[in-house]
Amino acid sequence: MMIKRNILLNPGPSTTTNTVKMAQVVPDICPREREFADMMKSMRSDLLRIVHADPSEYTAVLFCGSGTLNIDVCINSLLPPDKKILIVNNGAYSARAVEICEYYGLPHIDLKFTVDQLPDLDVIEETLRKNPDIALVHTTHNETGTGILNPIRDIGNIVHKYNAVFTVDTTSTLAMRPIDVVKDNIDFCMASAQKGLMAMTGLSFIIGKTEIIKSSQNYPKRSYYCNLYLQYEYFEKTGEMHFTPPVQTIYATKQALQEYFAEGEQEKWERHTRVFNRIHEGLQELGFRNLIKREWQSGLVVSAIYPNDPKWDFMKIHDFCYEHGFTIYPGKISTNNTFRLCALGAIDEEDIKEFFIVFRKALEYYDVAIPVQYDNEIRSIS
Repeated sequence: MMIKRNILLNPGPSTTTNTVKMAQVVPDICPREREFADMMKSMRSDLLRIVHADPSEYTAVLFCGSGTLNIDVCINSLLPPDKKILIVNNGAYSARAVEICEYYGLPHIDLKFTVDQLPDLDVIEETLRKNPDIALVHTTHNETGTGILNPIRDIGNIVHKYNAVFTVDTTSTLAMRPIDVVKDNIDFCMASAQKGLMAMTGLSFIIGKTEIIKSSQNYPKRSYYCNLYLQYEYFEKTGEMHFTPPVQTIYATKQALQEYFAEGEQEKWERHTRVFNRIHEGLQELGFRNLIKREWQSGLVVSAIYPNDPKWDFMKIHDFCYEHGFTIYPGKISTNNTFRLCALGAIDEEDIKEFFIVFRKALEYYDVAIPVQYDNEIRSIS
């Protein structure tokens, strides 16, 4: 079957291989069959391998839903009674965790930092010192709204110094940047299949310490569908999800996991790095400015600032690129108008070279000056 190949430079879902796409075409099966449960058991073990988690201490729990579901599950399930949550917040996805706390009415501290700066470790430690009732600390590894990479290893070290649990949204880094849960001081991390695994949307998973999950069975029950212990317990007793799983998506994820291990952790990261570097080279050639310091970037997302040109119209540029098989994405911050180019998915630097040919043609077609122009007062970190 010939399938048109689109290059997705948005922060997910990512470009997939044809073999992952076709893995969804399988005979119909009831997801309560032992064959299907065995496949999910194997998948749970494979997910631990990706983050170098010891299966005697960590487990993986699968859920049906997008990556935001994982944040919901961890926050509502892992907070003991009469305790509070600290959100280290310097971007849209940590802000989403704050919104989840607000919706559940959970006691929390929204520790805000600017979206183009790293969190201040001294402020984090001082907050924990002054608030001994903080039991759970949450942050985002790669804030894809900007592409900034948070220092989770350092944050986790501080969190554990104050005997709190550390949950990290690794949706946009897991299976891309190498992660080691022990070295990175992670108690719980999470992702969804359509990001680093380069599979399909609809399957998410949480990797975390088994003993903490078991302890959480005695915590207040704040959700039925999104309860971590309930889902874990059902897997342990039956090998199945508590509720109907996304069958075809799981078959695609099985194939994606095979392709992940075939490529190799380091080799895959090197490929993402090649793509990331080529994105920077292409933007620099056209004169675009970065929002985030290069050394603070995740190596996966580049946020470029809109030029000061009356002819610049992001949606027109987007549509031109889209018609030629490339998807670009607007930014997700309020302080600057930006767009994002992401080094995710089954792509390599040759795809990026082809993209910049199309991107340049789009700029020329709409008479945007090259190199692009900026007013001196435009705030930029190159």
